[in-house]
Amino acid sequence: MAKDSAPSIHSLDRPEKLQDLLKEDRGDDCLPCRIVGGGAFLGLAAYSYISGQSQLELQRAKILASGSRFGMRSRSLGITGISLGLAWLGLWRLVK
Repeated sequence: MAKDSAPSIHSLDRPEKLQDLLKEDRGDDCLPCRIVGGGAFLGLAAYSYISGQSQLELQRAKILASGSRFGMRSRSLGITGISLGLAWLGLWRLVK
């Protein structure tokens, strides 16, 4: 009887399948967890966009006077890109 309950050496020697391990590790994701997580990312995206654009406008004169090769347009696109990435993560968190 004791021999049946112990795993065989052959079963211990081979590695487990990655997909099986990922399924076991995933666990259940409750609806409130998804709502809070998605809302946090969406809020962070909105905050990043609004505060980034306002700070960019406040620093407009300094940026233009600096002669940097990164002007207003590229900086604005950077802020927008980061905000869109955060918003995408929020939406993905809500539906996934």
